[in-house]
Amino acid sequence: MRQMLTLLLSLGALVLAAKLPAQPLESGININEAAASNKNVELAKLELQRITDLVSAGALPRIRVQQAETNLADAEDQAVLDRTLYGDLPAKSASEQVSAEMIAAAQRRVDRQQARLEHAREIVSAGVAAQSYLLPIEQELTTRETGLELARLRSRLMAELAAATSIPRVADTPAPTIEDPELFAQGMEHYDGSGGFEESRDLAPLELAFEGRFARPLPISAEGETEVHRALGFDHRGRVDVAVDPNQPEGVWLRQYLKLRRIPYYAFAHAIPGKATAAHVHIGAGSTRLSTWVTPRLLPRLHSAD
Repeated sequence: MRQMLTLLLSLGALVLAAKLPAQPLESGININEAAASNKNVELAKLELQRITDLVSAGALPRIRVQQAETNLADAEDQAVLDRTLYGDLPAKSASEQVSAEMIAAAQRRVDRQQARLEHAREIVSAGVAAQSYLLPIEQELTTRETGLELARLRSRLMAELAAATSIPRVADTPAPTIEDPELFAQGMEHYDGSGGFEESRDLAPLELAFEGRFARPLPISAEGETEVHRALGFDHRGRVDVAVDPNQPEGVWLRQYLKLRRIPYYAFAHAIPGKATAAHVHIGAGSTRLSTWVTPRLLPRLHSAD
């Protein structure tokens, strides 16, 4: 009976722990987002104090203090990621320290969620909760693991950028221009990748990761072959267009996600004649032309023509 009571109390604590702070937008964090992160930390501190007082009064089990402490640590690490992973690139002199701090925070969030999942599995095995209870906890773990992978990728990008800017300048030779990985040349970025893109295999995990990060569905504007692409003479089979600005937080996150998995893409920062009529990210190899004839009247209605 005591063991069952402990499991029931743990179940209630896990339900509260699952209500984590909303995930911030990635890259280019603004003042409002930073304020939201700090507010989440302050709220977690207040909740910890409230629960500590209730435990001292005998109104709650001591395990609730441990859960509140875990939630506070999660909020503090999320604030670190808002500043390092989702913020602007740091100065070269600080990149190594920022990378270590960023990866450590992301790893701690993964470790905590893995511990939650193991605890939840014990509760399910004991018959206290249904198997479906594990789903949101598993989804949150997937989101955090993606965040850790992105942190490692961003760390490599910062290291490469720092190394490139350390190249000594040769006398009487113009210094090389170091291209920021977040910027585009002539409004377009092309990443060749090496893993290819298979819609049946790669699209569903991407949609799940995007929705877990931004709390809304992936804004797909064209999936596979469409009438508009056919009318314009483009073979768009096996490709997907996503209506995000690649310079905005959602677009930056998407590009990092694709690079991490070596999935090829074209990212358009704005309309480019003969290539794109609006900012978007084209996932997959470039669309080949079926014909050279294009109906001019269709161009204003086409989101992408890559």
